[in-house]
Amino acid sequence: MNEKLDTVLKYLDETLLDKKIAVRLAVTCLLAKGHLLLEDLPGMGKTTLASAIAKLLGLEYKRVQFTSDMLPADLIGMSIFDSKTQDFTFKPGPLFSQILLADEINRGSSRTQSALLEAMAEYQVSADKVTYPLPKPFFVIATQNPQDQSGTFVLPESELDRFTMRIEIGYPSREAERQMLEGIQRSELPAVLDTAELLAMQEEAGKVQVSENAMNYLLDLVDATRSSGKIPNPLSPRASKALLACARAWAYLKKRDYLLSDDIQAVFPYVAEHRMRSGVGTVGSGNSLSRMIIDMVDPVR
Repeated sequence: MNEKLDTVLKYLDETLLDKKIAVRLAVTCLLAKGHLLLEDLPGMGKTTLASAIAKLLGLEYKRVQFTSDMLPADLIGMSIFDSKTQDFTFKPGPLFSQILLADEINRGSSRTQSALLEAMAEYQVSADKVTYPLPKPFFVIATQNPQDQSGTFVLPESELDRFTMRIEIGYPSREAERQMLEGIQRSELPAVLDTAELLAMQEEAGKVQVSENAMNYLLDLVDATRSSGKIPNPLSPRASKALLACARAWAYLKKRDYLLSDDIQAVFPYVAEHRMRSGVGTVGSGNSLSRMIIDMVDPVR
């Protein structure tokens, strides 16, 4: 199983050159059964990474380009009258897929964004007084442009909290950009995993052992966000669960069946920063709040 995971990482490294940390964080989020927010300038490879992950995992995925005139029904689906049966039939929208690539999600209005809240938190959709379960696994991989660009809307805190991790890709190195311009990169990607294998990996990642010391360190970090008085939005219990799940997945990616405080520290900025910050975040703002909290808490080893 780990050999196939290594193959997935290899293909992703060849697709998104010189971005090994971003690639591993993205895979960590998926192993943790989370949802991923890719935040960066246009043209940095956000959609490329999301599409490559979907292809390599061998899952059904749909891409939706968010726009200001998009409606919730464009995501969820709608009931259509069938003249043959003389009844309404629900036609599922693109939300009913194993991976939903929500491209430029902050170009959609708040009304449209709210259609994702139930799906991301409860893995189900309610329409016309009927609740429909979503397929398993179900991932939302969303890309977001800087909020100071025209035509964007601010993601509300309730939606940001649904995203397990947020990462930035950043500019490539000079050599990586040269290779990209010369066309030295893989164009076709095979399906390395299937649904059953991915679900099995998620279960294995969730069984990574957590020592008392590691758990105490995680709780100390969360408590520091609530007691420091310097964090606009302290971490919630949902964030604590996300942090533990991502730390376990990171350890699993490192081929360990036990958790270290280093694993928690490695994923903390990407789980916590978008939840803690207040107001409109800008690309390149870094992870200053997360780093401050990490510096405040001594790891328990």
